[in-house]
Order: sequence, then C-alpha cells, then structure tokens
Amino acid sequence: MPPLMPAFAYQSGQLCCEGVAVPPLAARFGTPTYIYSRAAIRESFERLKRRLADVHPLVCYSVKANSHLRILSLMREVGAAFDIVSGGELARVLRAGARGESVVYSGVGKTRTEIEAALAAGILMFNVESEGELELLEARARALGKKAGMAIRINPHVRASTHPYVATGQTIHKFGVTKRDALALYRRAAASPDLRVRGVACHIGSQILEVEPFLKALDELIFVGEALRSQDIPVEFLDLGGGFGIRYKDEIPLDVGKLTRGLASRLKALPYRMILEPGRALVAEAGLLLTRVLYVKRNRRKNFVVVDAGMNDLLRPALYGSYHQIVPAERHGRIKLRADVVGPLCETGDFLARDREISCPRPGELLAVMTAGAYGYVQSSNYNSRPRPAEILVSGARATLIRPRESIEALMAGEVG
Repeated sequence: MPPLMPAFAYQSGQLCCEGVAVPPLAARFGTPTYIYSRAAIRESFERLKRRLADVHPLVCYSVKANSHLRILSLMREVGAAFDIVSGGELARVLRAGARGESVVYSGVGKTRTEIEAALAAGILMFNVESEGELELLEARARALGKKAGMAIRINPHVRASTHPYVATGQTIHKFGVTKRDALALYRRAAASPDLRVRGVACHIGSQILEVEPFLKALDELIFVGEALRSQDIPVEFLDLGGGFGIRYKDEIPLDVGKLTRGLASRLKALPYRMILEPGRALVAEAGLLLTRVLYVKRNRRKNFVVVDAGMNDLLRPALYGSYHQIVPAERHGRIKLRADVVGPLCETGDFLARDREISCPRPGELLAVMTAGAYGYVQSSNYNSRPRPAEILVSGARATLIRPRESIEALMAGEVG
C-alpha cells in the first residue's frame, strides 16, 4: 500500500485527520462526507511558495479545484491570489474577502454579464481567448467607463503527457489562439483606450508530471512578450497557468525545484513577473471522501464492494479512469480481496475503483477514498436524485461542518411541480 497523505495517519487503529479520528465523524455527520485538513492546505501553499521563491511569482489559486468558501478564505489568509473561470467563481472569491485586483479571469466562454461583473470588481486581468471575446470586453469596458486589464491566452502547441480530457495546450483544443493571431489582437488592444495590455497567458493542461512542457510553454510566452516589447507594447506578466502533477498512486510529482530553476534561468534579465495557477497541487492531498460499505457482492467472476458514495459524489474515476487509494477507516488485519468498489447509481460506469486489492471489508464498515480534496465536491451532482455529500474541515483537534449534507427538500427546491 502506498503511504498515506501527510495529513492522515492511523492512531490506535483508526484513521485520523490531524488530531481527529475519522470513524466518529461518520457517526456525527453521516456518509458520504468529504473531510479536509486545514493544516495540509496551509502547508501545501507555503511549501510551494518556498520552492518558487527564486522567481517570486504571483500564485493564483485555481478556484475550480475546490471552491468552498472556507477553503477560499483560507487561501486568501495565506496570501494566495485567485484564478477564476466563471461569474460564479468571481462571486465566491469576493464573498471570501478577496480584492478584485487579486483575480485573474480565465475561461473560453465568458458572457457579457460575467465580463461586466468582473469589470465592476476591478480584477487584475482577463485572459482573452478569442477575437470575439476581445471585442466584447472592449465594448463593455467602454460602456461602463472602465479600462480592462487583459492578456491574450496563446495556444503554444505544447504536448503534455496527461489525460486527453485535461490537455489544453495544442491547436486541436478549444483554448487560446495562435501566436500569429495573438500578435494581431495585441496590436488592436494596445490601440484601444478601453483596454490595458498586462500580460501573455497560456495553460497546457492538468496533472502534468514533467517539467519540460512547462518550460517549452514559457519559451512561447517569452517569444510573444519580446515581440510585443519590440513594438512598444509593454507586458508585465507571463501567466503560465497551473497543472502541477501530484501523486495519486505511484507517480513522481512534478519537480517544482527543477521547474523553478528553469523558470529563473529563462527570466533572468527580463522584465516579467510570473503568474502561476495551481489548484490540485494545493488541495488534493488535503482531502478524503468517507464512505460506508453497503454490501459485499460476489459472482463467479467478480467481487463487488457496494458503497454509499458514487460517481455523483466523486466523478474522477468514471470520467478519467482516475486512481484513488482506498483504505479502511479502521484497521482490521483481514485478508485482501480483489474487487470493484462501486457506488449505488444505476450506471455501469459508477465505480470508485476497478479490480482493486483492498482489505476485505464488511457491510457497515467505513472506507476512505484518498487524495480527494481537488475536483471532488465541485464535480458532484444530483444524478439519480441523490443529495450531495457533507463537507468537514479539520483544524487540530476540532472538526467543523462547513457544508451540511444536502436534504431531499433542498434537492427539489426551485422546481415547479
């Protein structure tokens, strides 16, 4: 079994998050439930900042990874800025106390209403992804009497070894524009009294474990930045995006030290400040999904462990074929069982693990699905009319319910019968 995440350890046979035993939380709050470690989130951010100190970047937490207001407030407290991709995420970071000038707005499909809200908030910059978006941004800035800070998101055509659904840096993907098109858009933006050119942006994907794709992408950003400088269009920021890979099973995490050395060597004597937008790397290892075994089912070919958490609670295994370590919340020393760990939904794709060797569980026992702090609750749904899970934040010896389990009444709220 791989080692547990740093925030979690067994004490007297019980899995603990910081100073809190996990099994009693199920008795208090039920299952399925997400549990996060406050200390782990703080340490992840502070450790990343230390490793990146030589390039002094603006670190913008990628809100889409985990957008709970309490998590966003914690990120603000430790000094993070924010990368958002929707009007809803903008509203969340503002509610959590973020200043508008600490927000970068990415995303390929910004609406008029979203752009107007971001202009009113005075955000740092929009990462513009098309000519049409630039036109809309300019028009709304003029109408509102604002000057919109902006960057163009270039598509650097860099291949990163990751799942196809989270690769974003090639011309076959919907994101960004080519370097040639970007330069033309920058010239137009620089001539506009309603736009302020602030940076050059890209994002090449998620869960990337190799340094080289990031450095290739940075070379493309520098190329564009220098081309703009030669045309008297000053650029302050180079936004390299996020996507820093972590360990779920046996991966070697992204070598941030090596990345920092590569960034520093390229930026030496250049007038740019880096923007980096990690999400998963800050919160994934700080969370788990606690679920209860309902049944252990066998046929001639397969074993199935049926639990009360499904793809509506944690979509990543069904969507990406992702691996999450699954461990007992209480050690029992039984033999191993090779089984599919499946949820209660009426879908064959409703699984948390396939053909997994786990300690043989019994109905009623608790399992912890690890490394679930990112892209967990944020991707949850009400499919099969199932209420979404509760969320708990642990700080030292204290566990706080930060989102109650959704009720059946809330599930149907707003519907007209």
